Amino acid sequence: MAEFFHCYRHHRFHKAAQKTVDQANAILTDLRAQGYTLTLRQLYYQFVKANLIPNEEKQYKRLGRLITNAREAGIMDWNAIHDLGRTVYGTNPEENPARVVSGIERKLVFDQWARQDTYLEVWVEKQALEGVISRPASRLHVNYMACKGYLSASEAWRAGLRFQSAIQEGKHPIMIHLADHDPSGLNMTDDNTSRLRLFAESQGVEVRRIALNMDQVEHYNPPPNPAKETDSRAKAYVAEYGPHSWELDALEPKVIDQLITDTVNEYRDMEIWDQVLAEQAEARRPLEALGQNWTKVENFMRDEGLF
Repeated sequence: MAEFFHCYRHHRFHKAAQKTVDQANAILTDLRAQGYTLTLRQLYYQFVKANLIPNEEKQYKRLGRLITNAREAGIMDWNAIHDLGRTVYGTNPEENPARVVSGIERKLVFDQWARQDTYLEVWVEKQALEGVISRPASRLHVNYMACKGYLSASEAWRAGLRFQSAIQEGKHPIMIHLADHDPSGLNMTDDNTSRLRLFAESQGVEVRRIALNMDQVEHYNPPPNPAKETDSRAKAYVAEYGPHSWELDALEPKVIDQLITDTVNEYRDMEIWDQVLAEQAEARRPLEALGQNWTKVENFMRDEGLF
């Protein structure tokens, strides 16, 4: 039975459409329970992989219309679909001092990579997957970025300076890259490598492409798409891989999460990591006490005439 939310507009769903909405709700609920919110594209690939719809652009557009109608009709949660790149930014007022200082100790965060031998960043081709890579990257305190296709010259230069700084600190810099397995997606890894080395002024920058690779295509069997013939690199791609390409979005979020986690853990010295965490916990203790005893601090200041 569908869960009902606020209805903004009434839509009539025929039997097949209602079934698709119910299937979408089941998929979204399951993955949200795992901590993932999908984009429409990711949801579409869940349908394709389950053989619920064919891998056709018209089916993608049909699913998009159904999702919009279901949300307007109040039978799907608006928060169930993640729409990146269209966010309103503003202030977040808080006028209660006690709430400000409660948990203030968590604002104190030590750099857990400062004493490691490696400097890491995680880059993904598409902004639509930023939410997926952000989970393992944030959990492991690694910088991450959605490149939105080919990286701009300005951003490539800024990245080069970060990697150059890491080299000057005696670290081995590594960029972990994830992109589609198609003519441009493969070339993006090479392009990132050459430009990072150019702007870091070092051949010591390492780029590791961890997805999407052909062994993963063979293992996970994501739905294929035709290689774009209009891509200038298509001829060479087809000669090596055949007429199909595959999107990174088709991998399960938990698979991408695990790929990033496993790769980062190759470079993490856990003894150093735990030592930094212990020092951080010790440094947080006075701040935690401040938050827990804020009423006493206020009363003291009033008694002393300090405000």
